[in-house]
Amino acid sequence: MKMDTIMKQSNIWILITGAFLLVMISAACERSVDGLDEPGFTTNPDVFINDFSPGLNYLPFEGSRAEAFSVDNETTYGRSTLSMRFDVPNEGDPEGSFAGAIFRDENGGRDLRSYNALTFYAKGTKAGSVNEIGFGQDFFGGEYLVTLEGLRLTTNWRKYIIPIPDASNLRAEQGLLWYAEGPEDGDGYSFWLDEVRFENIPDLAQPRPAILNGNDETITGFPGTNTTVDGLIFTVNQPNGQDVTVTAAPGYYTFSSSNNDVATVNQQGEVSIIGSGTAEITAQMGDMDAAGSLTIQTLGDLEAPPTPTEDPSDVISIFSNTFDDVPVDFYNGFYEPFQTTTSNDFELNGNQILGYENFNFVGIEFNQNVPTIDGSEMTHLRMDIYIPEEVPSGSALRIRLVNNLGGDESVASTTITPSTSPALESGQWISVDMNITGMADRSNLGQIILDSDEGPAFQGSSFFVGNIYLRR
Repeated sequence: MKMDTIMKQSNIWILITGAFLLVMISAACERSVDGLDEPGFTTNPDVFINDFSPGLNYLPFEGSRAEAFSVDNETTYGRSTLSMRFDVPNEGDPEGSFAGAIFRDENGGRDLRSYNALTFYAKGTKAGSVNEIGFGQDFFGGEYLVTLEGLRLTTNWRKYIIPIPDASNLRAEQGLLWYAEGPEDGDGYSFWLDEVRFENIPDLAQPRPAILNGNDETITGFPGTNTTVDGLIFTVNQPNGQDVTVTAAPGYYTFSSSNNDVATVNQQGEVSIIGSGTAEITAQMGDMDAAGSLTIQTLGDLEAPPTPTEDPSDVISIFSNTFDDVPVDFYNGFYEPFQTTTSNDFELNGNQILGYENFNFVGIEFNQNVPTIDGSEMTHLRMDIYIPEEVPSGSALRIRLVNNLGGDESVASTTITPSTSPALESGQWISVDMNITGMADRSNLGQIILDSDEGPAFQGSSFFVGNIYLRR
């Protein structure tokens, strides 16, 4: 179970009153006034050393198994007499579908500027892989959130290191530890942490911040559209010679645009395209340049896709700004190693748009962690497509709707080319309205697949999608 799915299925369980929240935010954000010193915060590095450090509170995520955590006096590391125990539930456990929580300092936070890593010893009842673990999640926005994905456990105690990307930001950090883990192949198990503390490890070397996972990417945009710089990672070399990479929150980075008349970027990495031309988005972490860049090449103005006119009761919406969407696993599954299609989703004057680049095929799925769609009463699949650049000769875009029963009779398909109606053409929204009544069964719909198999000249192209829905 992945954490993005967990978080889609649940909201954070905040166990504080509004008044207390205001008090905590005020205390954490207090700054010097009239030349007075800032309030001091403890530099205590300990999170759990034979017991909780003072002021630490355990706050589970909503939907998690509330009793997943306990203090254990039997399985411990070294000379410890107590450890942290986490019991991951089996799939389908009525008391919670996963184990996950934060450990927050309720005394206002810790000054962690003199440390460069969170460390701990861990082991499991089996060689599981903890989905996500880290620090910086405080339920107040997680400005300096850090996540290590796929922590590989063994059945023996082992020390783990989660590096701090830029500790100069951690003047009053309340989120000292967080984790989220689901069943392994449907089965629950237990794991332990011990001697959890922040440290200054002198042998952490070769710090490497990056955006876009270190890649130099180019996208096509339009004035009035927005996108976000993602793939924010930080890598260091550990004393054992192995690299460790974590995901870092935007708060650790300083973003900049080479041309603010074309595109601006704020400190959350949110890019607003405002003019025509070219702009390059880059970032720094402290005095280090982050690898990777986003080059934006803007075209003319882009209008929003057509507004649907159907009655909402006659529609099952998969992606639309007009209707309420049903749950969807993902709009781009990225099936390695064969898929080249990447996503560049953006916002156009308040409208969410799916952007696909380097196209060969892409799958939109609603059959893994969400219910399939019963489209028995629906007759058509509607989709609006916009191709920003000239369509090469020999291009074709095939659209398939797949029922989970399998077989040719469980697929509805249509192919659009430059000579069909509607035609595959650039510079305007193409409204595809595919008849699906020929499907033998429409009660268990699970996928929409777009591919260029019937017109390979379209491979490598970019296009935008809006208003994906089934209608009567």
